[in-house]
Amino acid sequence: MTTDIRILGIDPGLRRTGWGLITARGSKLSYLACGVVTSDGDLPLALRLRELHEGLTRVIATHTPDEVSVEETFVNKDAQATLKLGHARAVALLVPALAGLPVAEYAANLVKKTVAGNGHAEKVQIQAMVKFLLPKAEFKLADAADALAIAITHASHRGAIALDRRHGVAAGGGPGAARIAAALARLDR
Repeated sequence: MTTDIRILGIDPGLRRTGWGLITARGSKLSYLACGVVTSDGDLPLALRLRELHEGLTRVIATHTPDEVSVEETFVNKDAQATLKLGHARAVALLVPALAGLPVAEYAANLVKKTVAGNGHAEKVQIQAMVKFLLPKAEFKLADAADALAIAITHASHRGAIALDRRHGVAAGGGPGAARIAAALARLDR
């Protein structure tokens, strides 16, 4: 018997952190909710991070997800912006961990490839595919659509993560780890 798994996707950002909640039952996905947690750009960094923490804590308390997925930070040319994004991402990882929820992390290219079939897809392509995969989804901001895409990615890859854990394959354990996990997955079928 397949049970419903409530998956919260989080797209971290210091100004706007998107969140999206879906239900996965086997390969069937259903939209539940999405939104954005914001911080006041006029406040000092510590207070902005507190706003994100409080907002994500409310989202988790209200929507009671079973699992959480967070987009990994990519490094860009502006080191200061990357560092600030890293702070927001730390909050996005910490809040569900404090709630005792399992947290998975996904690279932006994997999210794009999973949802749109192209690791370099544009935001409009991601939004269109999220709408296609979750027809009832209503999002006003790209951050919420991105968070739903992260949740969809987790729904698609969570079985492989569980398999890796069961067989002791370290996450990100090098190029051979993915091949080993795929081979083990075929054996378990």
